[in-house]
Amino acid sequence: MIEDPLSTRDRVTPLRVLSRSDLADVPISPSAVVRAVEDAYLAFASGDSDNPRKLSVANPDGWSVSYAMLGRDGRRRVVAMKTSYKFDPGHDRSTKRYYTTITLYDDTTGAPIAMMDCSRVGALRTPAVSALLVRETARRDADSVLLIGTGTQGRNALPHLLAANPGLRKLMLYGTHPEGIESVHRHLAEHHPHAMLETVADAREAAAAADIVLATAGPGTEVALESGDLKAGSVAVLVGYGLAPSTLGDADRVVATSAAQMAVTGIDMAGPDGVLRSVDAELPQILSRRAVARRSDEERIFVYNSGLVLTDIAVAHALAERAIAEGRGTEVPLWD
Repeated sequence: MIEDPLSTRDRVTPLRVLSRSDLADVPISPSAVVRAVEDAYLAFASGDSDNPRKLSVANPDGWSVSYAMLGRDGRRRVVAMKTSYKFDPGHDRSTKRYYTTITLYDDTTGAPIAMMDCSRVGALRTPAVSALLVRETARRDADSVLLIGTGTQGRNALPHLLAANPGLRKLMLYGTHPEGIESVHRHLAEHHPHAMLETVADAREAAAAADIVLATAGPGTEVALESGDLKAGSVAVLVGYGLAPSTLGDADRVVATSAAQMAVTGIDMAGPDGVLRSVDAELPQILSRRAVARRSDEERIFVYNSGLVLTDIAVAHALAERAIAEGRGTEVPLWD
């Protein structure tokens, strides 16, 4: 009897498992992350890649929610499945559990590449997306930014922002946690040792002078900037919390990474009538020059950053390649 070569290959092809600690210090520059994310968007815009809508299930009592996202990167020839599961019965940090993984397959050979923790992928992918959004929507003479929030996204925001927007000179930070503020300063200094970052005491006063507002705060923040707090011609990017619904409702133009995702995850930004403002342009089309981001210097633009799994695939693949080259992770003969 002749053995099926595919079944033979499956048994001798180990799966490389990359843990959170395996990936924690894999070297990758913010500029490399931005390039990988931009390539993923351009491949999607050209029709080379597929990004189906995510699937979700939730506990009816609100204790947990889980997602599954499948994608195919046609340029890298990689197929991946990302999953996430959040258990949060008490809605506080002491009981919250969050797990997210991504599994990569080589679509040229059919071999598995890696199964990996996805926390660092998200921590890098999201600020890279924000950096591209700012690059495409900000005025050409923009030189000032206010960052709101000092968590994971706040810590990673400025190095990626400067990688895509080197003309930014005046950097301002608003936060309420001393450890987080120190972490943002330290992380920026690692990548841009000569950059000057000012910690501000009044977010509204700082927003009035900022060409760009990047809201990455957590749900517990007391800051909710209104449209009247923003400078004429400014860009307000919502990643987490820190902006009130009026910044969307009163905007001259609305840009999003995905209008469909914003319609699902952005419902807390709906106006007084319960209606969510529609999107004028999406990032993939803007990057491919099929849509216009900014039409005049006077426009105030609201930007909604929600991820596409294709950007997770791009960053995960870049990290996996570097980690595997260094011999990191554990090979598991899953199909033995």
